[in-house]
Amino acid sequence: MSKSGSKKKFLLIGLGGLVVGIAAMIAFDWMWEATSTNESCMICHFHDEADQAWKKSIHNNNSKLGIVTDCAACHLPPRGTFKHFTAKAKMGMKDIWSYMTKNKEDINWDRKGELDYAQKIVYNESCVKCHTNLFPKGISDDGIKAHLYYEENEKKLDLQCISCHLDAGHYMPNYKHGKMEGKAVTNSGIKYEEAAVVTEFKSFKETVPGTSATIEMKAIPGGTFTMGSSDKEPFHKEDEAPRHKISISPFFMAEVEVTWDQYWAFYNETMSEGRTTPEQVYANNSREDVDAVSGPTPPFGFPDQGWGMGDRPAITMTHYAAETFCQWLSLKTGKKYRLPTEAEWEYAVRGGTETPYFFEGNPKKFTNGGFWNKIFGVDTTNINGYIIYANNSTERTQEPSKVRPNQYGLKNMLGNVMEYCADKYDPEAYKNLKDGQKDPVCTKGDEYVVRGGSYKDDASDLRCATRGHTENDAWLKTDPQNPKSIWWYSDIKGIGFRVVCDVPEGVNAK
Repeated sequence: MSKSGSKKKFLLIGLGGLVVGIAAMIAFDWMWEATSTNESCMICHFHDEADQAWKKSIHNNNSKLGIVTDCAACHLPPRGTFKHFTAKAKMGMKDIWSYMTKNKEDINWDRKGELDYAQKIVYNESCVKCHTNLFPKGISDDGIKAHLYYEENEKKLDLQCISCHLDAGHYMPNYKHGKMEGKAVTNSGIKYEEAAVVTEFKSFKETVPGTSATIEMKAIPGGTFTMGSSDKEPFHKEDEAPRHKISISPFFMAEVEVTWDQYWAFYNETMSEGRTTPEQVYANNSREDVDAVSGPTPPFGFPDQGWGMGDRPAITMTHYAAETFCQWLSLKTGKKYRLPTEAEWEYAVRGGTETPYFFEGNPKKFTNGGFWNKIFGVDTTNINGYIIYANNSTERTQEPSKVRPNQYGLKNMLGNVMEYCADKYDPEAYKNLKDGQKDPVCTKGDEYVVRGGSYKDDASDLRCATRGHTENDAWLKTDPQNPKSIWWYSDIKGIGFRVVCDVPEGVNAK
């Protein structure tokens, strides 16, 4: 073949390849666009309530602005970015796998509407691309303050628009992000005139004078136990060691975490109508006068997350708020109420046992993280009856009636909500303990100890010895107030507390 013939051949091949390439690109672009439509999304993500909620949302049903926003506009990074390509590819593979292996009836749809889940599937850069003006005409003063805070702290705190606008993409009629108005609704039953009288060391029901609140208090006998866990315990962590024999004095502990009914009794009597400065609050609360106790300011939105109040554990209050509740309760009843020390808490949860849990079971069989457990499923025998955790909580707190008590008659010591302790958190605190030490308490550290884990946790993180701590800055990340609230956390749900009561003077606890 001549040189001119070879050139023609290569030219034809090149042109053919170019045509095929262009056709492939057009087909790929068409497929890419077609699979980004709302109709395409709804093939896998169809759910009657979610579909209707999306169509009613301000992003799709805005009569003032005539805005219609597609699913992909929120649930993918902006088009034209490399992150858009990778995120869509990842989501597509996940959707295909879910479509092939999961049953829609088994999906927890309520979970899909929770903020911490939504933050993983909504991209802030997409919100910002559309909403270039954060101070439009008609914005409220609270909105201006919140958006100024966002501008100043977006990168430093990794703030997300959806943290305050969860209802923007899916209509949520009960969602609020304004301050609560007035007083909380509480039990309107009989109001007690006197506190319970304790003359002997046995469980009693506290009656809070001037309120309808009662607290079941369990008598916890003193004794000695081994605090911490050995390196042979599954999922053992370094801050749980070394183990020591610790002596604990007798005390009373609340059967359950402080409930909303109990907390609102405190709130209604002590609430701060306005933004009292922290300095003034601390000054008031240093007095020995129940009428001078300064209580919480109204929280943003609904601190129960819409899950219900009543007997459910009160949540989202700060460690300072929990301590102030104890002070108020002490002044109301004439007894000494406080937060438990970390040693008292672990002694109480164990109930005389030295196993990972106060009931029978191996953490390796209960965890969702094991290879075999992922394939064959976890063992929920026994644990479901004692703990509200990731596998049975439906992603929210539950009433105490859902679980059985431990050996001391205490419920929800593990799971449901994390519980504050009086101790500061020190990862090496146990190294400073000594065998035989009595009633230790750690005062070194910047954060406070929390124990017990929450409704979101895996069983491996709910062992009796597992330690946790507050994350004050992270838990206040989206609070736009200056100074930030000393009463309510804006970015944590599963945190609460239970109270202990010292044995009154003159009562024989031996």
